[in-house]
Amino acid sequence: MRKLVYYVGVSLDGYISGPNDEFDFYPVSDQMAAWINDRYPEMLPTHVRRLVGLEDAPNRAFDTLVMGRGTYEPALAIPTTSPYAHLRQYIVSSTLTIDDPTVHVETGDPIELVRRLKAEDTGMDIYLCGGGKLAASLLPEIDEIILKSYPVVAGAGIPMFSGEFRPTMFTPTARESFDNGTQVTWLTRA
Repeated sequence: MRKLVYYVGVSLDGYISGPNDEFDFYPVSDQMAAWINDRYPEMLPTHVRRLVGLEDAPNRAFDTLVMGRGTYEPALAIPTTSPYAHLRQYIVSSTLTIDDPTVHVETGDPIELVRRLKAEDTGMDIYLCGGGKLAASLLPEIDEIILKSYPVVAGAGIPMFSGEFRPTMFTPTARESFDNGTQVTWLTRA
């Protein structure tokens, strides 16, 4: 069965972005960028893949993406309606309207969407791209977290999970460290 994987970068105090959706305060080194490009090229938006010469790179772990409206909206400023054209894209929103056949807007229950995607007979894992509210609502379905912990305190912003109190155990299975002080930890549902 396919897994729902929350691949996310966070500050030391648990924020995925600043209060105005800033994420440029995360220190990214050449070593870490090369690692992301090699290990998870599908995590890069399509326009970035073109810039770094990965437009034809095969997806290694994921073929489907689920994100909330807040995570999707910056793509419209680029402007593009299909920020991850190399993946099947599902945007969870009750108010968004997109005229793009490559982007599916899910107005219903995101848990039901994820359960349908997981039940598909074939395919790679499902990338939960964010944001914090959607991640909190999908917590019962998250099978794995790939946590990029950056050595910076944000002080305020969008939390990794923004929802009700719901303690959920995950077990660390691997960790890698980078020259910029960032650690990537893989965690599976306990």
